[in-house]
Amino acid sequence: MEIGDIRKEIDLAIAESDATRAARMLKGAWAKEPGGAIAAFVASRYDRIRDALTLTPCRCAILRSFTVEPVVPILRAMAYGHGIALDTHIGEFNAYAQEILDPGSALYRFRPDVVVLAVQTRDVAPDLWRGDGKGEGVLERYADWIAGFRRHSAAALIVHSLETPEPADGILDAQQEDTQAEIVGAINRGLRALAKQHRGVYILDYDALVARHGRVHWGDDRKWLTVRLPLASANLPHLAAEWLRYLHPLTGKLAKCVAIDLDNTLWGGVIGEDGMNGIKLGQEYPGAAYRELQRALLDLTRRGILLAVCSKNNPADAMEAIEGHAGMILKPRDFAAMRINWEEKARNLREIAAELNIGLDSIAFLDDNPVERQHIREQAPEVIVIDLPDDPMQYARAVRDSPWFERLTLSAEDRQRGELYAAQRERAELERSVTSKEDFYRSLEQTAEIAAVNARTLARVAQLTQKTNQFNLTTRRYSEQQVEQMMASPEWRVWSLSVTDRYADNGLVGVAITRTECEVCEIDTFLMSCRVIGRTVETALLAKLASDARDRGAKLLQGWFSPTKKNAPAQDFYREHGFEPCETTPEGTLWKLDLTRNVIPTPEWIRVA
Repeated sequence: MEIGDIRKEIDLAIAESDATRAARMLKGAWAKEPGGAIAAFVASRYDRIRDALTLTPCRCAILRSFTVEPVVPILRAMAYGHGIALDTHIGEFNAYAQEILDPGSALYRFRPDVVVLAVQTRDVAPDLWRGDGKGEGVLERYADWIAGFRRHSAAALIVHSLETPEPADGILDAQQEDTQAEIVGAINRGLRALAKQHRGVYILDYDALVARHGRVHWGDDRKWLTVRLPLASANLPHLAAEWLRYLHPLTGKLAKCVAIDLDNTLWGGVIGEDGMNGIKLGQEYPGAAYRELQRALLDLTRRGILLAVCSKNNPADAMEAIEGHAGMILKPRDFAAMRINWEEKARNLREIAAELNIGLDSIAFLDDNPVERQHIREQAPEVIVIDLPDDPMQYARAVRDSPWFERLTLSAEDRQRGELYAAQRERAELERSVTSKEDFYRSLEQTAEIAAVNARTLARVAQLTQKTNQFNLTTRRYSEQQVEQMMASPEWRVWSLSVTDRYADNGLVGVAITRTECEVCEIDTFLMSCRVIGRTVETALLAKLASDARDRGAKLLQGWFSPTKKNAPAQDFYREHGFEPCETTPEGTLWKLDLTRNVIPTPEWIRVA
């Protein structure tokens, strides 16, 4: 179908109030012809149906020293396709300093969640750009802007690094000390140091972005001189995609696991037909393409992303290759779950999600076969389907470029996630061997450390609020800077829960946030990582909240349960602990516990440190 016909079909679906069909066709239209030509149409049609879709809202302000207007529709179209409803504010041309430093500016009236500070070297350091200066005062100005912004806003701030100019002295530049490139590099290192001094400030390596897509072809002199647009039209989507890589982790759009096909995906050929010696997997072409994909997948595990196998295959043949082929980079221990059988892959993905105790929408699916990918889109629409190109040489690049795998921070728990899931398998075996739940709990030898959040645990606490869905009573998302503000307020308490047992240190796995006013303590947030759900540590944390509230003079402990598509495991939590419902609205139910008459005991098999 031609793009014009697709547009008509989209408008017809919108007219018939079929938002699901319209959204599916909008995704297809964008996949068929991504870029500026169709971006405004795609974004405007999504705008019409956004209230009927399950999207994550995000308010993004862009402060700039150059023309960004052509990039914004592309960014919004991309974001919609990834489940993000993006509202944007574009700052006045070259007025970024005034907007940041003026608390009454349009920037702060917009109340952004994310702000992009996109300033060019030629604008912030014109002498350096021309080769006449050393960039004096640049870092000091950035320090003032960042500090000023943080005084007025808790939003995330993404700061473009400086771009290296074309050497003013030609090849002579490389023969000299303090070259333009060295000075720009020093400033960019200084920007990274500045970002580390503030919560929620991140550096976008703009110079690396330019280099990655070709410095010679990045800009368009005619567009720069006429409309102050420093990018060639072909590169507008690249800048939008780079911004999107940051929006994904900031809005919690994260894949926690990637489920991978085997034949012609993890290796070349079909193991059941070609045998272990016949599949393509090695140092040389064409097997090198599949090894490069495996290397990219192994890199994901260092970000805390789990790997799983989802393959229609003979298990014995497949395991022989995984365990014994000399070209395999990934080993059995690298996979948190395996489904190698002849069942439908949608069913296998659901089983993987259940085994790993994560949502189906946290799984990314990697398969070379477009028919299988379409099947998953239809039978398990929650799954993140990664489109692989026709050429296996580009598989690794498709994985590395996917924003679903991006992270802005990494906790110790993230780095150890694979080991933690291995320990979970041992716990499951123990549970099957004991005769009662109580015996199982006692045999785990659990220790719960419940503590007020501090500088060391702040990042992990904020991360959990942003990504925990299943056992999360209110699903309120908070940035590091917002949590930090709560920490500084005497009426708020922010608690972290860390759990160890006989098998592993599970790390920081729970968060509770309360606010006490007069004689009422309200639970604003109560969440638990899927790794420890159902082991009664949630009761230990609730007991701590009740005890602390009572010590602070509260007579009533209350909290909302706000149902979502994902948090059904938490729906009976308050009822099971003696709370009574007292108010119900379309958004949820308010539960209350009389602290003068009720005590929540800590389970006797949990030691609280």
